[in-house]
Amino acid sequence: MEEINLIPNRLYNVFSFFAKDGSKRLVTKALVPVVQGEKTIKVGKEKYRIWDPFHSKLAALLIKGVFIPLRKESSVLYLGAANGTTASHVSDIVSDGTVFAVEFSPRAMKDLIRTSTTRMNLIPILADARHPEVYRNMVTQVDLIYQDVAQREQAVLAIRNAELFLKKGGLLVLIIKSRSIDSVKNTDEVSHIEINKLRECFDVKELINLEPFHSDHCAVMAKYY
Repeated sequence: MEEINLIPNRLYNVFSFFAKDGSKRLVTKALVPVVQGEKTIKVGKEKYRIWDPFHSKLAALLIKGVFIPLRKESSVLYLGAANGTTASHVSDIVSDGTVFAVEFSPRAMKDLIRTSTTRMNLIPILADARHPEVYRNMVTQVDLIYQDVAQREQAVLAIRNAELFLKKGGLLVLIIKSRSIDSVKNTDEVSHIEINKLRECFDVKELINLEPFHSDHCAVMAKYY
């Protein structure tokens, strides 16, 4: 069996290794028993879950060397959690914290609930992220908001949620899907329009293009005033 040398990431429970083809792969140490059919590797007695950057924008950010200040006790509001794959990796990272996972689609919510069943720190919430007042009694103040929502008013949506839930000095990681906002303007133009809206409440720190993993997507890192 091939020996795998795991390289610790700055994030708790996150590691990388180099595959036979020389590509860098990302894994999280499994917080709970893995789901049947899930891609994993085993090192010693521990199992690690493969985190695919082509299916997760957050994984793409980490592969590109971006540091996300998550700690094992961090609280996270995840907007647009879909079926919960990326949220489950965040759950691995914040093992002593909480992930509040908001998803609007009932179909995706079924998978998200199934994913959360064994994860006591992953809280599924069926709601529209455009109306955070609906779930304000279900979510505590959080250290970080991660937003991956295909809506036109992505910056406005982030601001609304930050005003209710994000701690002062907390971080926003906003995934901008340019085609969801404007199908004509290019990604850079759309991103800068959204960033200018964010400056009302945020100190924008960094803009990262997610190529080659995700076309027409970029991520904004911003600190809440």
